[in-house]
Amino acid sequence: MAVYLDHAATSPMPEEVLAAYSDALRLVGNPASIHGPGQAARELLESGREAVARSLGVDPVEVVLTGGGTESVNLGIKGIFWAQPGRRTIIAPRGEHHATIDAVEWLVRHEGAVVEWIELDALGRVRLDQLGAALAAAGDDVALVTALWANNEVGTVQPVAEIVAAAHARGVPVHLDAIAAYGQLPIDVHAVGADAVSVSAHKIGGPVGIGALALARTAKVEALLHGGDQQRGRSGTQDAAGAVAFGVAAARAQAALPLDGVAALRDRLVAGVLGSVEGATLRGDPEAAGRLPGNAHFTFAGADGDALLYLLDAAGVAVSTGSACQAGVPELSHVLLAMGVSEREARGAIRVTLGHDSTDADVDVLLAALPAAVARARLVAG
Repeated sequence: MAVYLDHAATSPMPEEVLAAYSDALRLVGNPASIHGPGQAARELLESGREAVARSLGVDPVEVVLTGGGTESVNLGIKGIFWAQPGRRTIIAPRGEHHATIDAVEWLVRHEGAVVEWIELDALGRVRLDQLGAALAAAGDDVALVTALWANNEVGTVQPVAEIVAAAHARGVPVHLDAIAAYGQLPIDVHAVGADAVSVSAHKIGGPVGIGALALARTAKVEALLHGGDQQRGRSGTQDAAGAVAFGVAAARAQAALPLDGVAALRDRLVAGVLGSVEGATLRGDPEAAGRLPGNAHFTFAGADGDALLYLLDAAGVAVSTGSACQAGVPELSHVLLAMGVSEREARGAIRVTLGHDSTDADVDVLLAALPAAVARARLVAG
């Protein structure tokens, strides 16, 4: 069996979640129906919603269940933009996930939006001075600010409270993509004050195909999908079984915080890689408090990252070169380039992400396989 170190792409479903999911799938009933089976499904649906709400620090009525993280991001960005008539400017950092980048660029092409991209520092953190300058320059034309809670590639935690405060000081709503941070860090939407926060179930051991947008009661949003108004800002029959499994996964993830054991394992992995492979560089914030506990992102000078991924896979170790949503598309990481990493260095990147089932033995297998794999990947790169 392969050693799985790609939890940021998707995290294995624990038995407790799988059991809740399979049991719920056996029940028949549309949650919108008023008969007994429909109301039984409604109870399951709302129990899941309540658990997700608790994990995000919001009220159940503020949780819009979606078809996954990408839909949540699109609803948060497009929905808020459409609800700000007359405002054209969107402010976003350069290192965002492609769900954000592609949604923003779609609005530019089709809705006349204007995007102001904010630079990152060398650790992958948003430049707050540039954010402030962009807000001041655009004035009343800013429709929203959108940013990651933590970078999905290099794991750097963003100053989300400061981002929200700067935007709200000018009356600008904020969407935060917390998909990478969810289950890794405490997420308290009310405490941070964001208008909309996106999360996804399969990143925390829930099923693929369900996510959520935590949408503040005061937030204005236009729907992406129409045809029934089953939820605020979203039409469509709701997935009761998915919601139940999502709720169980959310409760498990919240109970596991803080992930001290995962962070300690990550630190051992980082020390082992830097100590055994010449030319290895840890990317992102090197301080434990400044990065996700399960994330270790490296570049290897002179190596080809895609070749390294395949060589490790052949050795029984599953890692990634970055966002799984760009899998199969050989391109340099826009995150690393935004951090000032050269194209040559960015070619040799891999992301190792740990989760609830990661062990010391998993780290040992990676550390044993990595030096030879890097050497061969350097030969491929020439």
